[in-house]
Amino acid sequence: MIAKEKVGVLCLLAAAMLWGTCGTAQTFAPKGYDPMVVGMMRIAIGGAVLLLLALLRGELGTFGTWPVKLSLLSAFSVAAFQLLFFNAVHQAGVAVGTIVGLGSAPIFAGVLAFVVFGERPGRRWLFATLLSIAGCSLLLLAGREAPVSIRFTGLLLAVGAGAAYAGYALTVKKLLAKKSSLAVMAVVGCLGALMILPLILTRDFSWLAQSRGVAVALYLGFLTYALPMFLFAYGLSLTPVATAVTMTLMEPLTAGLLGVLIVGEHFTFTAWGGLLMMLSGLFVLTVSVRREIINK
Repeated sequence: MIAKEKVGVLCLLAAAMLWGTCGTAQTFAPKGYDPMVVGMMRIAIGGAVLLLLALLRGELGTFGTWPVKLSLLSAFSVAAFQLLFFNAVHQAGVAVGTIVGLGSAPIFAGVLAFVVFGERPGRRWLFATLLSIAGCSLLLLAGREAPVSIRFTGLLLAVGAGAAYAGYALTVKKLLAKKSSLAVMAVVGCLGALMILPLILTRDFSWLAQSRGVAVALYLGFLTYALPMFLFAYGLSLTPVATAVTMTLMEPLTAGLLGVLIVGEHFTFTAWGGLLMMLSGLFVLTVSVRREIINK
């Protein structure tokens, strides 16, 4: 592997691992924190940092060159993901919320790609979907016996986050064909934060007055949005897309490990089976996408 590609792989790994710390970081917020406010602060701070960087590098262009409808759709998707994901982690736990959210995203991506673009998902997608559904079913069964609060509402929120993530991925893919990755992530993040703002004006912001609250908000904005987005874009410019796809598996793996090792989440045998099925579904799809890209 040439030196540039090694640097690219390290950037991609770092980005995926930083994304995987989102749920754990939220658990360090002061008592009484609001997951909706957490989600908004993440993309508001991260989006503002990337926007400033895009302005300094002259990558934004003029307003007239931006596809407005597509940008708003992407912003709506990323806003919905923040609200659903952080609430899912709050209710279902870090490992379950993250793995179910990411594991269900490819299912919705396949459905949306078929409905919107007429792309027929293959057998691997169907197999991965069955694995994910089976995994979710096991997690629901484990909800009665597991010490961690694996509730139906938490899983439902995580699945909703997966749907929002799929919508975000499809719309961002279209935007990236017209604008730089830095500009897209900056604009979409800032617009998403503005969409969430009216919904949380009456929510409790008092926890942000505490040093821990500020630290969590800054960590999420800088280290789970702005920096990993930049690292991912840079890593992608140095490595094949197939490699980048594989590296994204580090996100759910990181979240799962942190949930167990740092947060202290405990699972029954049934719950572990469900989580492993969700991860297996992600792995099957990742291998499938990687082969398709390599064979092109």
